[in-house]
Amino acid sequence: LTFGADYLIPKPFDPRLSGVVSTAVAKAAMESGVATRPMDDIHAYKRRLDASVYKSALLMRPVFEAALTASRRIVFAEGEDERVLRAAQAIMEETTETPILIGRPEVMQARCERYGLKIRPDQDFHVVNPENDPRYRDYWETYHQIMSRRGVTPDLARAIMRTNTTAIAAIMVHRDEADSMICGTFGEYSWHLNYIRQVLGNKHLHPQGALSLMILEDGPLFIADTHVHPIPTPDQLALSAIGAARHVRRFGLKPNIALCSQSSFGNQTEGSGPRLREALEILDARECDFCYEGEMNVDAALDPELRDRLLPGNRMQGSANVLVFGQADAASAVRNILKMKAGALEVGPILMGMGNRAHIVTPAITPRGLLNMAAIAGTPVQHYS
Repeated sequence: LTFGADYLIPKPFDPRLSGVVSTAVAKAAMESGVATRPMDDIHAYKRRLDASVYKSALLMRPVFEAALTASRRIVFAEGEDERVLRAAQAIMEETTETPILIGRPEVMQARCERYGLKIRPDQDFHVVNPENDPRYRDYWETYHQIMSRRGVTPDLARAIMRTNTTAIAAIMVHRDEADSMICGTFGEYSWHLNYIRQVLGNKHLHPQGALSLMILEDGPLFIADTHVHPIPTPDQLALSAIGAARHVRRFGLKPNIALCSQSSFGNQTEGSGPRLREALEILDARECDFCYEGEMNVDAALDPELRDRLLPGNRMQGSANVLVFGQADAASAVRNILKMKAGALEVGPILMGMGNRAHIVTPAITPRGLLNMAAIAGTPVQHYS
């Protein structure tokens, strides 16, 4: 719905307005003297109301609070997308960040007006126009310098910096004109990942895995690796588990990680079982400070009684809250089944291993999902490293 002849004002029972309308009424009552018992913290009141509407609000609170401690520059590669524009308005209302949007200013202006948004390009948010930007020469020369010995000619560098908004965003982060980038509202994940690897990858930063937080009725469940490594090696599986543990703690949770496979505690010699068992040995050698166990079926990971019958005395207590799979096919399938059939709300995917400099969402992302990702990208890496 958009403002217009058929929708002049928001629906009175639209749950998304609970925090907005109720807070405005309470504020007016206090300012006019009608309220005899004023609230001490109207912002806390709004957060409580929002938490009753958005499943993610409670879990995301530590992340939003951490993001408020610093002002980071977040660049959105697909700035003309309606969801990005709506997220940009929410970002300016709920965080200290000023987003940077890549796109044609006249298109963004028209769409902001059409969707009833109060923000305007170059007034409320920064704009990078791929068709006409004074930094264009600097951008293509930087990209060519990075890629000149990987088959990219000056002409190709010029064309990419004129048409490829993901590459433009990556160059901006590389040049320290932005702290983090978000892309992926359309297109295939690996296509975006290719340019992030090209421009931002180095010996210290390289994609370790994609982590999705699935918010279910009975609590959160993290899934990895859903996108980065189709068939991860034991080292990559161990790094995914370590990265997942670090990110789980950002949400104020204690990681309880299960390495998941068709194999169960060594009963199969083929498939992902051997790789997961080797990953377990790597984690043991590193003396990790979080709980992990494997390899096991998903039901054993989530059912402590079943797990204890299969392997009495195993090191895990309670249900796992992180499932690390031996193949991206399995992780991605579980993620999508939980979304479509169990009503799970996804936060992510979070790209691990890139120092919070880049994240790739999926085409199913909502404006609220982009706001959540902006809070994650807006958190200083020192907060969770």
